[in-house]
Amino acid sequence: MNLAILTKPIQPDEIEWRVQNQTKDGQKLIIVPYITNRCVMDRFDEEFGFDKWCNEFREIKDGFICRITIITDSGNVYKEDGASSTNIEPTKGGISDSMKRAAVQFGLGRGLYKYPRVMIETTSKFIPNWVYPRLADMVKLINKGDFKREIVILKEK
Repeated sequence: MNLAILTKPIQPDEIEWRVQNQTKDGQKLIIVPYITNRCVMDRFDEEFGFDKWCNEFREIKDGFICRITIITDSGNVYKEDGASSTNIEPTKGGISDSMKRAAVQFGLGRGLYKYPRVMIETTSKFIPNWVYPRLADMVKLINKGDFKREIVILKEK
C-alpha cells in the first residue's frame, strides 16, 4: 500500500482553522489547522476508489469511534480513532472528528502537527475574515518548503 495521495501535502482548501484558545489578556487568538471531512473522503476516493474503502462508527460514552477500512485483494486493513461529541452539533461533530482522526492514522494530514503555532492579534473570539488569505499563503509556502518559523503572529495591518 503506497498511500502517496493520502500523504501528499494538505492544500489550503482542505484545511479548516479553529480557535484553540484566547490568550489570558484577551488580545490574541491561538488557532490550529484541521483537515476537513471532505478532504478525507476525497483523498480516500482518489487513493483507493470509492468502492475500495469504507467507514463505520460506533458510539461510546461521550463520543464516537470511527473505523476506516481499506479493501484489498490480500485482505482488509483498518485503522480507528475516536473523538468526543462536540459542543455544536454534538453527534455530527463527533462523528466527523472521529473520521478525521482515523484518517490521520493512515497518514492523511499528519504534517499539520508540524505547522507553526499561529496567533492572531484580535480581541474577537472568532477568526477574522482578513486572516484566511494569509493562512492560505502560509500553507502554500509550507508545502513548498519555504516556511520555517515556529510561531506566526498575524496582525490586521
